[in-house]
Amino acid sequence: MAADRALVDAVRTALRAAADPSKAEPMRAYMKSEMPFLGVPTPARTSALRPVLAAHPSTDRADWRDTVRALWREATHREERYAALAIARRHPRHLLADPDASLALLDELVVTGAWWDLVDDTAIRLVGPLLRAHPGPVRPVVRDWARDADRWRRRAAVICQIGAGDRVDVALLTEAVEANLADPDFFLRKGIGWALRQRARLDPDWVRDFVATHELSPLSRREALKHL
Repeated sequence: MAADRALVDAVRTALRAAADPSKAEPMRAYMKSEMPFLGVPTPARTSALRPVLAAHPSTDRADWRDTVRALWREATHREERYAALAIARRHPRHLLADPDASLALLDELVVTGAWWDLVDDTAIRLVGPLLRAHPGPVRPVVRDWARDADRWRRRAAVICQIGAGDRVDVALLTEAVEANLADPDFFLRKGIGWALRQRARLDPDWVRDFVATHELSPLSRREALKHL
């Protein structure tokens, strides 16, 4: 791997300098994480990483991918994975330049992240923009994810268009939701409701009709109609 080891080391140093050990266990318990926390809440993490990322601009997309992977795979604390996602988001030109390579990276983050905090960030802030920029190669992958055995791929397929506004691929959203309506998993049902609720901001009549013509779980229905 051609990871930027100086950046990886600087991120680790900054996170540890900002750590509050008294917060580490409550954060781990809240997130139900097997991986420990250092105790760096989001505002402190953002402040700690800002100068580090500014001092290490990325000029090569292969190095960018390898740096994200190195921080992610070698993480001993959850904040390092959050930092990997911050680096991934920071360079949209790298993300969008090679959709196939980016999809391989994002798939790894979804499957190995395997919890809502990591998966949701990846799906909404990385998979979503990639889908909108390159629907040709990305749309079939999202369709496959919607029916995959892995529940986190399925959740990513359902929620990845949150935040897309009027650029939502409604047919793809419909397909992803319909493929998971019968799934009893809490995270799928919650994700379905969330995705429909967001769609209702722009097209409430479509969401009302969808809910009326589909058999949703009580959780999904309640979430979908929350603001209608």
